[in-house]
Amino acid sequence: MSQPEPPGSLDEATQQQLIQEIGRVIVRALPPGWHESTTEYRSLGGHVETVCRLIAPNGSAIPLAAPPEAGPLFERLRRGMYQPDRGTWVSAVYRLQRPGSYAVDFNGDREPEWQTPPPPSARAEELRLHPRPAAATPHWLAGEAAPQVGSPQPGPPQAGGPPLRTAEVFDDRGNPITERAEIGRAEADRVAEYLETAPVVLAARSYDDDRLDRQRTGAVPMTFHTDGTWIWPGAVAYYLRQHGVAPEPDLLNHIRARGFQLPEVTEPQRERAVAAITGERV
Repeated sequence: MSQPEPPGSLDEATQQQLIQEIGRVIVRALPPGWHESTTEYRSLGGHVETVCRLIAPNGSAIPLAAPPEAGPLFERLRRGMYQPDRGTWVSAVYRLQRPGSYAVDFNGDREPEWQTPPPPSARAEELRLHPRPAAATPHWLAGEAAPQVGSPQPGPPQAGGPPLRTAEVFDDRGNPITERAEIGRAEADRVAEYLETAPVVLAARSYDDDRLDRQRTGAVPMTFHTDGTWIWPGAVAYYLRQHGVAPEPDLLNHIRARGFQLPEVTEPQRERAVAAITGERV
């Protein structure tokens, strides 16, 4: 499986080529005789919406099915335009006018007008994928990001020991994909018990939806646990028990090396874990 390009890896010329390619994809999907259209792409963490409209001569908007090929191109552009000092855009409006005029407006600060609100975990996921300094993080994005499901934000160096390692629930952050080897039921139970018994250092009041079974809504715990060496979301144990998704290999090997026995986690270690999640200093 090919690896995605690193954030911010597209130069301006490549960005323009990709913008033009997106335009060609949209045009091919428009009906004959079209005059004007708008396509808005909204993305936050793993939550994505693409809304396409045909603009009639009287100015009314007619909904159209968005071309499926456009989404991955928009996401590649979004990732490639990332800048460490400001993050990347969360929505883009692509306007096309016949015969060949186009314009693209990028929004990196205002919350998009979602058709379906993103799950709370999407804010934390967005800041993991495209971290921003606090001064460049709008209130709506920063407000609930830290205590949600997903891996903690990379924070400043923590005093009192080596940096804590953080675990991902899935290998592909944008989609629930994993290529990890399966583990036996007996060992899975011991691993899950280790993951669940470790101290909870942050927790949200609500639960997230199951990304592998859409029928299970409000089922996934939105917590963070630590054993003093690793930090992981409560979702890691959930997906192991419910779907057999093993923790990432380094965390699994760490648990095996400990003989499935949790160490005592001190208060300073818990504080370091919270600081790693929230990006604060201790």
